[in-house]
Amino acid sequence: MIDDVRSYEAFLRFRRAEILERVAAAAGRSGRDASEVEVIAVSKTVGADEVVDAIHAGWTRFGENRPQELGRKLEALSRVPEGADVTFDMIGNLQKNKINQVIGRVRLIHSVSSAHLAEAISKRSEARGIASDVLLEVNVSGEASKSGFSPDDARSCAEAVVGLPGLSVRGLMTMAPAGDPDAARRTFSGLRELADELRARTGLALETLSCGMSDDFEIAVEEGSTLVRLGRYVFDQGFVR
Repeated sequence: MIDDVRSYEAFLRFRRAEILERVAAAAGRSGRDASEVEVIAVSKTVGADEVVDAIHAGWTRFGENRPQELGRKLEALSRVPEGADVTFDMIGNLQKNKINQVIGRVRLIHSVSSAHLAEAISKRSEARGIASDVLLEVNVSGEASKSGFSPDDARSCAEAVVGLPGLSVRGLMTMAPAGDPDAARRTFSGLRELADELRARTGLALETLSCGMSDDFEIAVEEGSTLVRLGRYVFDQGFVR
């Protein structure tokens, strides 16, 4: 827990304004409006107290990596003003045995990385009478360390996945190689181009392109991202861009 709550909340407010200003500038450089880009605060490295501070500082959209931690953060919402429109997304790898801890509790699952996982989410969502909004995770860069559909697999599986009951495919997600702006740009433009292709093939809007993190979100916005996932830049007072 941060000792000086007031100063930390003030930091979060200042940093949020700075982030939104950078997002707007990046959107403008690509001829887009800032309203086309959503920023979620990735809270995986902070505690529930910091999430509550962030809510008071104006953040309402959060991302978590682990179902157990998601549960702890959701419990903290009892400490925020009644009626606050706060939601969490699941952005980390999701194991099949954890699906029931996530569906119905999050706004969006970003990390549907295989047809088998999509089928499992579909089956369990249908059994509970709910529809789960998801993104297909695509390994555009081809890095062995990253999970997700290959672009070719996404092309070949798209029609089958989008037809699954209890599942609503809202778009695509990817992560870029770290520390390489040129590779990041190629990755993000590749995701945009793949989304265009899949829209034509499936007839879906695929309105959400989740890409861009603290080190590369401006490039992502320039290349068409509609949702950026920021952790360190939101919460870490020592982070400098």
